Amino acid sequence: MAIRKVLVVDDAKADLANLEKIVSGAGYLVTTATSGAQAIEKAKADRPDAILMDVNMDNVDGFKAARTMQSMPETKSIPVIFVTSKDQKADKVWAQMLGAKALVTKPYTSAQILEQLQAL
Repeated sequence: MAIRKVLVVDDAKADLANLEKIVSGAGYLVTTATSGAQAIEKAKADRPDAILMDVNMDNVDGFKAARTMQSMPETKSIPVIFVTSKDQKADKVWAQMLGAKALVTKPYTSAQILEQLQAL
């Protein structure tokens, strides 16, 4: 499956804008969300081909949002790549347990983000 539409999720405006610029600059269609709860709703409504999601967000964090999406038939097949400052081994294991395709640690390069999308 070719990746065309990407949902970018981050509650930090600067990080969200940076990821949106990287992804749209590479020719992908981008939609954004600023919370885990909003990500779940947008994933159901927009059906993106991939999701780049921060972990540290208020209320519904990225891990909880991914877990919720994995339990829903309409979103469970959407690949999730976590983009986060969390870089402990436990975070990486948890991301894998949730079915994430990758975990990219902040600070990241444009090449790292695009490489992960292209690997899908």
